[in-house]
Amino acid sequence: MKALKGWDWPGNIRELQNVIERAVIVSTGPGLEVPLQDLQPKARRAAPASKPATYHDTERATILEALRASGGVIAGPSGAAARLGLKRTTLMSKMRRLGIRRPSF
Repeated sequence: MKALKGWDWPGNIRELQNVIERAVIVSTGPGLEVPLQDLQPKARRAAPASKPATYHDTERATILEALRASGGVIAGPSGAAARLGLKRTTLMSKMRRLGIRRPSF
């Protein structure tokens, strides 16, 4: 009871409902047994060190990564456009808009 009362219930009533339902399922006797591991804080993943700030930053970083992975090739089956699921002309238009020049690898 102490663990149930002390938990801050970040998932609100749904989380409480799920814990009670699980306790009913796993309990073997007349008493309700709540697995305490269900009430342990979950480890959170650390945020990336350099997170792009805007949609344009994200789009730019994605295009640059695809260009690096393709060795600077834009068109063709292993080019950056194919890796991104774009037409060659669409990728070139986005590159112009974002100020990305074709890298020389």
